[in-house]
Amino acid sequence: MIGIIGAMEDEVAELKKSMEIEEVVSAASLSFCRGKLSGKEVVVVRSGIGKVNAAVCAQILVDRFGVDVIINTGIAGSLDAAIDIGDIVISTDAVEHDMDASTFGDPVGQIPQMDTFSFPADEKLVKLAKEVNEKANPDIRTWTGRIVSGDQFVSSSEKKEQLISLFDAKCTEMEGAAIAHTAYLNKISCVIIRAISDKADNSASVDYPAFEAAAIRHSVRLIEALVPEIKK
Repeated sequence: MIGIIGAMEDEVAELKKSMEIEEVVSAASLSFCRGKLSGKEVVVVRSGIGKVNAAVCAQILVDRFGVDVIINTGIAGSLDAAIDIGDIVISTDAVEHDMDASTFGDPVGQIPQMDTFSFPADEKLVKLAKEVNEKANPDIRTWTGRIVSGDQFVSSSEKKEQLISLFDAKCTEMEGAAIAHTAYLNKISCVIIRAISDKADNSASVDYPAFEAAAIRHSVRLIEALVPEIKK
């Protein structure tokens, strides 16, 4: 079973339209739509914004639906000058950038007493998603790399430069690392897919509304093409 998480309703609404929905299950104030997408058994759900909402949602997918693959789709701010608005970034790993226990000697982003600094994506899923997106969205570029997540909308050049310096990440958003963290603890496959909606700098509040819809279209097109190719 494949679980597909989007943070906002706009990010999952188009997927739901393409589904054959068999049941809707309510849990933790969330609505989980189970059915078929592109011929595969899936559960599509809007998690809500932020790391706690995302982690709760991911754990329910594991416990209630027995998913063995989680795809997190949505939008993000670019942290690499070469990555344009509309491009797709596929995670190789994810870090919670607002975790800071550096007082105790840990690097920023390291969760104390965890055996890993970053939460890896499934390498086969990363490769597959890249190949599929290059066919599904040939008009944009596809990138792979680290994604960082935190409970803040990054909209200042100063914060952007800090994230680049600390994490060498491709983009920043608010849920992916929490979902990757949950998948890591449950030993299941996960990948984060992000369409770039803004440059995560002083222009972000202007760029985001203008480009959100186009970014979501790219994500949805990729997910619909990716799901039937997953061999699980």
